[in-house]
Amino acid sequence: MSSRPTAIETIRDDFPLISGRSTRDELVYLDNAASTQKPNQVLHALHHYYAEVNANVHRGVHTLSDEATAVFEAARETVTQFVHARSPNEIIWTRGTTESINLVANCFSERYLNSGDVILVSELEHHSNIVPWQMAAQRREAVIKAVRIGADGCLDLSHFKSLLDERVKLVALTHVSNALGSISPLAEITQLSRDVGAFVLIDGAQAAPHLAIDVQQLDCDFYTFSGHKLYGPTGIGVLYGKESVLASLPPWQGGGEMIEKVTFEETTYQGLPYRFEAGTPNIAGAVGLASAIDYLSQFKREDLLAHENDLLSYATSRLNQIEGVRIVGPPGTKGPIISFLLANSHPHDVGTLLNNQGIAVRTGHHCAMPLMAALDIPGTIRASFAIYNSRTEVDQFVGAVEKTRAMLM
Repeated sequence: MSSRPTAIETIRDDFPLISGRSTRDELVYLDNAASTQKPNQVLHALHHYYAEVNANVHRGVHTLSDEATAVFEAARETVTQFVHARSPNEIIWTRGTTESINLVANCFSERYLNSGDVILVSELEHHSNIVPWQMAAQRREAVIKAVRIGADGCLDLSHFKSLLDERVKLVALTHVSNALGSISPLAEITQLSRDVGAFVLIDGAQAAPHLAIDVQQLDCDFYTFSGHKLYGPTGIGVLYGKESVLASLPPWQGGGEMIEKVTFEETTYQGLPYRFEAGTPNIAGAVGLASAIDYLSQFKREDLLAHENDLLSYATSRLNQIEGVRIVGPPGTKGPIISFLLANSHPHDVGTLLNNQGIAVRTGHHCAMPLMAALDIPGTIRASFAIYNSRTEVDQFVGAVEKTRAMLM
């Protein structure tokens, strides 16, 4: 696919909710780490599926079912290429990152986790990469240990090394922190984990929309991400797993689609990937996610990343000029996220006043309460950028922060 120009005006025109063609008043949307807006191409793909193709997959002999199956499996192939997996058998459809991690926590723990085994997470993790492991550890009498962060808000690699030994069965870490934007040194982490025989799961929910993902190069066992953060629909996500590892795991949910043969005496299960996809899948969601990936593929990924990094650098510089603003997290390379505090004001008060000025940000603990505890703060105001945001919007955001400061001081 040939590359389109990456002019911000061209990209913004593709997103009806923010391009000025919607019924919304002018809005500066900086809550992209929570969920991104959808381009017309994705909206059209969803409409076309329901209007022209809609049928169940894998089960019918009629034309519509064949067509639905074809677009559904083509979507799986699109994701396979997007993450550079070896085979579509390594791509499991889920409802999102949370369900993907829960699937692994349930199936992996049943197959591999024993009493006294250790699961390593970090203080950077979203609750979705903590709670499922706590539940699995309770069932299997395993132990959870957390890798500390440094003063810069990045994972403390030396502390990780000190926790890593042959008792560690699984390392489950975020690729990019949803709260701070910190990027984990995954290449070194994966190699160190391999040296002690540990499996590796990576939460890629915040990385997939921004970074090129190559699961073979990362050499991880599992990689997860969500469609709605990647300009796709809600309710669809992906679990990548190495084929050899997935094949060793028991199914999670039972029902239709994941079976080969059922009698009252026993059931045999389908091969990969279907043994992990019980019931009617989110067919339209898969089609929409594939459309979102195709949309991104029109552009040079490095151009999109450069644009987001420019917004991040510009916003950081502007915010640092406001008295009372404290930016929380890494000062250098990170995802396009700024978490900050404003003097002694509560983040929710700041967020409410920003909203009154047409600025959409996220406030609170960002589903990362252990991280906030480690930082000794109740939460932050988080502005997160996407490919359709502009420097003009950064100026509007910073101006609103300045007005908010004046109101609260």
